Amino acid sequence: MTSWTAPDIERHEGPSNSAEHQALQEFLQFHRDTLLFKCAGLTGAQLLVKSVPTSQLTLLGLVRHLAEVERWWFRRCFGQDKELGDLYCTEEYRDGDFDLAVPENAEADFATYRREVELADAVAAGRSLDDTFTGRDKEYTLRWVYLHMIEEYARHNGHADLLREAIDGSTGE
Repeated sequence: MTSWTAPDIERHEGPSNSAEHQALQEFLQFHRDTLLFKCAGLTGAQLLVKSVPTSQLTLLGLVRHLAEVERWWFRRCFGQDKELGDLYCTEEYRDGDFDLAVPENAEADFATYRREVELADAVAAGRSLDDTFTGRDKEYTLRWVYLHMIEEYARHNGHADLLREAIDGSTGE
């Protein structure tokens, strides 16, 4: 039996001359693709390699974490689906996205991530960037969600760079 490996992904450059909503969507997608690009060709076991022994941070953990974040901000908050639970985190395992990741579930975790991205995009499709929701005792816009998600991915893609380099020496974009 062959071990599953994260598939290759073709990244497309972000926008150069798009309207605001399209530009935000394209930059977010570029960062989503970058995360998967950093994982490409690695096995489930490799996706769980830690670059710092004292940290639970792994590439598979990042994929799981960002599936949670996509679900939280787009579907639960902006989409107002208050009944939607967490994917991996529980009261007992607040960092279940990182702490409970296992190599045997890597393929399923990637599928879950991709599904959450699709569902997040569906919630935002056709909506105004000025549409609002209330969360954490203040009002947010869809524009804010896009900007926050781009920031979230940019930060974690920096982590992904270091993790990938620790695994096989790969560096780059």
